[in-house]
Amino acid sequence: MKKEYLVLDKVKGPLVILSGIEDAAYDEIVDIVVEGKERKKGRVVSIYGDTVVVQVFEATTGMSVDNTAVTFTARPLEIPLNKNILGREFNGIGEPIDGNGKIYSDRKYNINGRPMNPVARMYPRNFIQTGISSIDCLTTLIRGQKLPIFTGNGMPHNELASQIIRQATISGDENDNFAIVFAAMGLKHDDADYFRKSFQQAGVQDRVVTFMNLADDPIVERITTPRCALTAAEYLAFEEGMHILVIMNDLTNYCEALREISSLKEEVPSRKGYPGYLYSDLASLYERAGMMKNKKGSITQIPIVSMPNDDITHPIPDLTGFITEGQIVLNRSINQKDIYPPVDILPSLSRLMKDGIGEGYTREDHADVGNQIFAAYSKVQEIISLAQVIGEDELSDIDKLYMKFGEEFENKFLKQDYNDNRSIEETLNLAWKVLSILPKNELDRVSPEILDKYYVE
Repeated sequence: MKKEYLVLDKVKGPLVILSGIEDAAYDEIVDIVVEGKERKKGRVVSIYGDTVVVQVFEATTGMSVDNTAVTFTARPLEIPLNKNILGREFNGIGEPIDGNGKIYSDRKYNINGRPMNPVARMYPRNFIQTGISSIDCLTTLIRGQKLPIFTGNGMPHNELASQIIRQATISGDENDNFAIVFAAMGLKHDDADYFRKSFQQAGVQDRVVTFMNLADDPIVERITTPRCALTAAEYLAFEEGMHILVIMNDLTNYCEALREISSLKEEVPSRKGYPGYLYSDLASLYERAGMMKNKKGSITQIPIVSMPNDDITHPIPDLTGFITEGQIVLNRSINQKDIYPPVDILPSLSRLMKDGIGEGYTREDHADVGNQIFAAYSKVQEIISLAQVIGEDELSDIDKLYMKFGEEFENKFLKQDYNDNRSIEETLNLAWKVLSILPKNELDRVSPEILDKYYVE
């Protein structure tokens, strides 16, 4: 028999504290009734003996210690899922907000998911084409990978996320079985409208599942938003056999919400006030990507992390880099040159790209081209530093060729229009066109056979 608790100890921000509680469980959902009519939901976040701390999913305005009744449901937060979620929009706790009715299913799914058994994992293969040259050629996204985008305030990461959602495809016949799950955390209203309109204009909304938490929504909901999104992705991937790309924007807002709630719970802070369990909490999200043996589907993640003060050593990007398999870094100085997307290729990398490119996946010259561009562009940065000391007129002829290569690379390869969707063949051909500015003897990262075949005289 369920017990109803009629007296609270304290209401503190989005938290409600009760004592004398029996048999409560961590992450358990509670039903809250305010003054006998207004209904809310909450989640158990801390248990100390018989004292329980509950996060309320909505505002606690109007709640007091003696006008609120709390009932423990003995169940975690669960959401109903079926294939009809494609093309739908939900809030941060999985409730439809697009006016198209509820999702009905004979099963409900725990949003916390279950850890993927490492023995059951398959090694990621096959690339996902984004149509963006800097990503497809140099930081290739592999199916089943987690590859974050590190960005800064005011950078065009929303445009980049929207472009990837519109253009992303996988190879062969499986593209019909490909879908996007988009989780937005702490998004401003105009940014949310931008994403909705861009999906509609591109005609891709039927293959996008959106979980939307806006900036003025409760911060508690921000904690559950990515978990609802990943639960939907797991359902589509491992029960419906689909290939799912999950884009989470912005993980920094999620971590800020985590820090705020940790402070309200009076937990001991760690670096920059974030809770000491930030690493394991982020890992519980990122590690839900991958492929499983005997399952057709896959989950690929692109978390977007905005770096406070463009500091890549900040705890959020720092810990994200430990858990994920590379990063795509957006650079402010490249953005100021009016280059979109402003990807800084030198600190960017994809640790899994070597196993998903080359003959049979992209093209046999892909790995060599990528290595050569990294080497040549790195040398360009050295020559730019030298030119600042001695002046460009004093540079050698070969150094001037490298400077020309750097300009052409940024303005013709890196820079592309927001609606420019390049195939991998177009990207690699363009890379060769730019590399061919340099003489053959400078292209020492490319095998002679490939050099003879693709070098543009």
